Amino acid sequence: MTTVTTDSGPRLRIPGLADIAPGTERYRVKGGAVTALLLEAGDELQVIDPEGCQPVEVAAFDRTGACHTGLLGVEHGAPASGIAAILAAGGDGAARVAAALADQGIDLGAAEAVHLFATDSPAGEAASVTAQSPLVCVVGVPGNPRMAPHEQDPPTDVIAWVHRARLPEPGQEVLPDPLADQDQDFRIPAATAAAYTVAAGEFIQVIDVEGRECSDFQAFPTADLEAGVERSLDATMTRTLMGSSYPAPGLFSKFFDAGGQPLVEVVQDTVGRHDTFNTACNSRYYEEMGYPGHVNCSDNFNRALTPYGVAPRKGWEAINFFYNTNLDADNQLFFEEPWSRPGDYVLLRALTDLVCVSSACPCDIDAANGWQPTDIHVRTYPATNTFKKATAFRMSTDAEPELTKETGFHARAAEHPRNFTEYAGYWLANSYTQHGALEEYWACRQKAAAIDLSPLRKYEVVGPDAELLLQTCVTRNIRKLAVGQVVYTAMCYDTGGMIDDGTVFRLG
Repeated sequence: MTTVTTDSGPRLRIPGLADIAPGTERYRVKGGAVTALLLEAGDELQVIDPEGCQPVEVAAFDRTGACHTGLLGVEHGAPASGIAAILAAGGDGAARVAAALADQGIDLGAAEAVHLFATDSPAGEAASVTAQSPLVCVVGVPGNPRMAPHEQDPPTDVIAWVHRARLPEPGQEVLPDPLADQDQDFRIPAATAAAYTVAAGEFIQVIDVEGRECSDFQAFPTADLEAGVERSLDATMTRTLMGSSYPAPGLFSKFFDAGGQPLVEVVQDTVGRHDTFNTACNSRYYEEMGYPGHVNCSDNFNRALTPYGVAPRKGWEAINFFYNTNLDADNQLFFEEPWSRPGDYVLLRALTDLVCVSSACPCDIDAANGWQPTDIHVRTYPATNTFKKATAFRMSTDAEPELTKETGFHARAAEHPRNFTEYAGYWLANSYTQHGALEEYWACRQKAAAIDLSPLRKYEVVGPDAELLLQTCVTRNIRKLAVGQVVYTAMCYDTGGMIDDGTVFRLG
């Protein structure tokens, strides 16, 4: 008999997507911001400076609130002045980190930090420290985000990897920070479902704990159930009214019941691929596939909804979050492993009082859950919160998701259009109120048109031959360009055909 031994690494992933081994966590710390991490004895923190020239401060606090670099195995440190400045300025995430430190009884007044990298460090430089005992670790990336053009020293993001000395126990996986103080916070174990109630205006966050796990969702107006009427989310009505396979944050964001009443709207979505064509998995599906008696979402829904007086069904229509389905060129519906990664989520807002039910799909016979069902986590937040509408945008397949941002012109532009679209990670006006495409066209031809080009990629060309390179690449005479001046120009082939156009801004 031959024994085959396999590597106990992470489960199969689609090529090209980020693959993180068990016990490893990745955090992106934005330039000019801080992140707090909980480390146990033996955990290794590795910090990488992808772009170079970015100083980093790492401060460690034990469970008593004492701070010294010896907690990270480093003899000498320096004042954590950069971290203190970020928290004092209230930068990105600073308020939440400051509150977390205060809850731990931690005072930054006399804190010292390990200082990593320098203003001339090379791109890709890495440094590691190891926790000597349980501690709170604060990683700060100092710098002024409001860079003067001639300075060329904006703070840039760094990557923090945490390599755990011990693998987390089931149920202890790292979740994204709560978006606010939550009303409900509960785990749905793999192959189960849970029902819960929310009031109008409250928010529901459905989190994929380990990635590639589908979560079926259904909701009933509480008033209808109290009146003995079972009316729930209807996928066909939703697709008809929204004009898309599934709603997304923005103008077309609502899910409707069969009567056309909107029940929930999508506020944030870090995945961007879901399903409204299939029912929740049911016993008949597994029987047809050769697995009679297999646990299924429809039966789990029935059990979870029994206390609310909802009649059981053989197969539940549902909104299947994170389920990766699509239509191919031959109009065949197909599915692949979900796009969702650990910590990805969908944030919904209830538009009326609801009884909701969510599942952690049990399917392990195909790629629906990456062949391995895992947990789903649900949080609900009070209606008093305000969350910006956003989808997630990744600059590359292994990049951290960034929620849709507003450009510097958004406040002014938002006075006019009713229709914004997501483009390259930003909200841009798709059309302007009371005008339309024809009037915009003639304004461009006969008068003037203002276009927000903030999302376009920016490239920084540096070095002694920067001017020579651009002089070769574009049609304008870059040698005549003064510092602080910008020109519109084109890049052409040797034969004269245009490759692309753009602007060149001389910074030095």
